[in-house]
Amino acid sequence: MRGRRFDSITTQFNDFFHSLRFKQRILISFVILITLAISAAGTISYLIASKEIQNNAFESSQETVNKTAQIMDTRLKNISTLIQSLMFSDAFEQMLRDVQNNDFLNYYKHLSALRFVFSQISYYEPLIQNVLIATPIGDFYSTSDNRNSAQSFYDSDLYDKIKNSSKGVWYKGHADLFFSGNQRVFSFVTKGMHERVSKNPLNVFVVVNIKEREFVRLINQKSPSNDRNYVLVDAKGEEVIQDDVPNTYQFNQDALFLQQMRSGLQGSFFHEFHKADYLVNYTKLEIADDWVLIGTQSKDLLLQQVNSIKRTTLYIIVGFVLTSWLLSNYLTALLLRPLFKLQGLMRKVEDNQLSVRFESRYTDEVAQVGFQFNRMLDEINQLIGNVKFSEQEKRKAEMKALTAQMEPHFLYNTLNAIYCKSVLGENNDVNELILALSQMFQLGLSGGKDMMTLEDEVSHVKQYCAIQQKCYEGLFEYEMIVEDDQLLAYYVPKIVLQPLVENSILHGFKDKASGGRIRIQISEDDQMLHLLVEDNGTGVDMDKVEQGLTAGGNTKKGYALRNISNRLLLYYGNESRMKLTNNDKKGTTVALWIPMNKGDHE
Repeated sequence: MRGRRFDSITTQFNDFFHSLRFKQRILISFVILITLAISAAGTISYLIASKEIQNNAFESSQETVNKTAQIMDTRLKNISTLIQSLMFSDAFEQMLRDVQNNDFLNYYKHLSALRFVFSQISYYEPLIQNVLIATPIGDFYSTSDNRNSAQSFYDSDLYDKIKNSSKGVWYKGHADLFFSGNQRVFSFVTKGMHERVSKNPLNVFVVVNIKEREFVRLINQKSPSNDRNYVLVDAKGEEVIQDDVPNTYQFNQDALFLQQMRSGLQGSFFHEFHKADYLVNYTKLEIADDWVLIGTQSKDLLLQQVNSIKRTTLYIIVGFVLTSWLLSNYLTALLLRPLFKLQGLMRKVEDNQLSVRFESRYTDEVAQVGFQFNRMLDEINQLIGNVKFSEQEKRKAEMKALTAQMEPHFLYNTLNAIYCKSVLGENNDVNELILALSQMFQLGLSGGKDMMTLEDEVSHVKQYCAIQQKCYEGLFEYEMIVEDDQLLAYYVPKIVLQPLVENSILHGFKDKASGGRIRIQISEDDQMLHLLVEDNGTGVDMDKVEQGLTAGGNTKKGYALRNISNRLLLYYGNESRMKLTNNDKKGTTVALWIPMNKGDHE
């Protein structure tokens, strides 16, 4: 029922639309298209801009959290380094020797010697509240600190955490157990060792208490005033250190939050806190692999700029739509006049009147279409002429290629060699020459086809080289290199390699009696067939070769190269290339680049 009603409405609209004048239909279509285009453009622009702003905001938030975590890691690593320097000091070494010997007599001497080391540590790192060295012969600490003698390190939770650990342990915020004042600190505990004393632990431990409040201030230095808060938590979501204003949200009771926080070393996600959406950025600290720095920021504040862009985009869309409606009627009338004129010219072209041209004093879009129409007609006329000329030139090039293949002096020399060897009784050579010549003719003619596979082209060149080696015994050797046999299945214009080899023999080796070398290489270069013919002959005069390539068909200078160049241009246009160079050690290299084509060719 609903489908029939929709079909009825569609039919009524089509009848109404086609009953209107053409100008009115253009006007309505114009208005609808402009409205849709402006709305789509505005919406897409808003989405792109808002996405970009959001990404920038997210990246900026993540970068700030990462930098803050980097500062924290740097300061905490500095503390760890200072403790390492303490354990390398002479005073610490002497104290460890007495611990190893269970000697209590020098306790005050060691306490006095270590006082300077403690002072240096506090000077270089103001975040350190105090340092305690717990040993079986007594505790060592700065004499300026008031030790709480009621609390032994070996009876504390810190000892339980470090005694079975192979490395230093960071302990979350707590009241200072070992010194009076109950200051809020978090601690770094490590085993005290020195390689020159003993490689095994001596039940000596170093405790560093860091000022919690000062460390919180360090974190908040990077916190801007746009409602972003930083919290340092462990893998369970429990706070490691506490701010003056305690966090009211219990991260450790939110399973979804913990799951997202544990998904990587750093990242961001949206989460709801107290019925409000927040952007959460997190990154794990390097110094303590189970500590995570979390930054939270209100989504509404973060995306204030996006909401402003949304309103502005909406106003712009409405304004442009209203303006387009006002201009549509005028533009429609203006466009239709040259359009009807162009329509009449097109009808004449349908009757093969290709000499007609569009004329207009306007430069609007329809006029540009008319001028393009004129250029199209010019190109059609030119293409018709070019096609006729190209077909003629292609046939000429084919005939010239066959002529170059069958030049009389080559055929004469070959037949003369056959006759001489026959008279001398060298029947095997005669048989090989006749077979090579017949196979070469068969491949060269190729059933009248313009193209042949590289495999046939290679066979053609091999037969040619075999004949020439019999005719010019000892003059040259050749090497055929095919980097990939699969390349032999591709098609190339026939007889492109043999003229290059012929040039090397007749011109490159004209002053040689022996020692000539020809290297023929077939490879792939940037999805093109790369054909290369290289010899060690006398080289060429590049200026004369250039003149031969640009000369007309009446000269024999550079005929072989010109023939190949013209045929490649006819088949492939500017897609093919030919390069001729003189080698450093004499000789010439001719390189061809031909598009790779496996299709069948007639």
